[in-house]
Amino acid sequence: MQLSASLEDYIETIYHIVEEKQVARAKNIAEELSVSRASVTEALRALSSKGLINYAPYEVITMTPLGKEVAEDVIFRHNTLKNFFTRILTIEQDIAEDGACKIEHSAPPQVIDRMIDFMKFVDSCPQVEKGLINKFRDFIQSKDSM
Repeated sequence: MQLSASLEDYIETIYHIVEEKQVARAKNIAEELSVSRASVTEALRALSSKGLINYAPYEVITMTPLGKEVAEDVIFRHNTLKNFFTRILTIEQDIAEDGACKIEHSAPPQVIDRMIDFMKFVDSCPQVEKGLINKFRDFIQSKDSM
C-alpha cells in the first residue's frame, strides 16, 4: 500500500504509541510529531479511510491488522536503512536516524529492497562483514583521521 511520507510518519507514530499504551489519542500523536491537532485529524481520517486504523472523533485510536502490518513494514524499512548506515557505512547514530527517516520516504522501493537484501546477505554471511566491510571501516577511519 502506497502512503505519503507524512502518512507513513503518522502510522509509525500511532504504532509506537499503541504498542506502549494499547490505544492512541490525537493529543499524543500531535505531541509526538510536533504538529497541530487539525493536521492529526486530517491524517487520522485518511488512515481510517484506507482501513489502517479505527478512528472516530473524540475516541481512542487503534490499529487494524492491515494498519499494524503496514506500520511494521515502515518500521522494518527504517531500521534496515539505519542499520545499513551505521553498520556498513559507519555513520553516527543520530545522522543515520535522520537519513533513514528521509530516505525511507523518498527512495524508490527497488533501492530500499536491494539494501534490505544486502543487509540480509551480510547477516547470513559473516565472512563479508569480517572481510570487505571491516576493510571499508578501516579505510573510513584512516581517511577521517587525516
